[in-house]
Amino acid sequence: MVNIYYDARLSDDERREHIYRGDLFVYSPTAESLALTGLAREMLAQAFGELDPQLAQHQMPVSEFAQLLAALKPRFIHHPECKRLLARILEGLGCDALQTYFDVPRLRSATSDEYLSTGIAYAFHPHRDTWYSAPMCQINWWLPVFPIDPTNCMAFHPRYFSEGLRNSSDGYNYQEWNRNSRFRAAEQIGVDTRPQPTRHRRIAAGRAAVAGARRRHRVLGSPAALNRAEHQRPHALQCRLQNRAPG
Repeated sequence: MVNIYYDARLSDDERREHIYRGDLFVYSPTAESLALTGLAREMLAQAFGELDPQLAQHQMPVSEFAQLLAALKPRFIHHPECKRLLARILEGLGCDALQTYFDVPRLRSATSDEYLSTGIAYAFHPHRDTWYSAPMCQINWWLPVFPIDPTNCMAFHPRYFSEGLRNSSDGYNYQEWNRNSRFRAAEQIGVDTRPQPTRHRRIAAGRAAVAGARRRHRVLGSPAALNRAEHQRPHALQCRLQNRAPG
């Protein structure tokens, strides 16, 4: 059975023990997390100009949209304020600053109506991050940049946390991905030709945040857009950290 903890007052050791067993953690916004998502919204607003970032797909050619994201995302990822705020967020939620290593935050985006689900806005199928060479001790933190609802967030598949699934990760080369494939993201429009690991069979649906890299998760498909912001796929942040291995 998977447990979902809301604003749990556990130590970092206790939290990691639960996460490595497959449990999920949800936390209320903090001043630092609001500052980080606020920075993302500010940079999105600057990049899209007069357009609403959540509705821009209806007013931009898809190639232009992809190129804009390709320029924006690295600027945000490597912004010095991101690293400062990430450290403050983790410390505020009980992480040991001397034993925690965090990656730069990834600004994720996806669209509705099959406008763009490849490349720079890749809609991830059900997967484990460990298939993409993530360390077994990695813990993922997700923060929505804009408000979300059950139709445009993420799905988790608790049944498969401890169940093996045949997949093609044996053919995935992370060094090759960083050397070539990562930089071709904006070119992948309509069809994504970059080799990525996939599952070999369908899985049962389950949807539910903080989770382990072994946790199976995916991006949910958006409903048809009704020209309203809440029906668009919001931008979101994914942050990764590693600290002491389980056990």
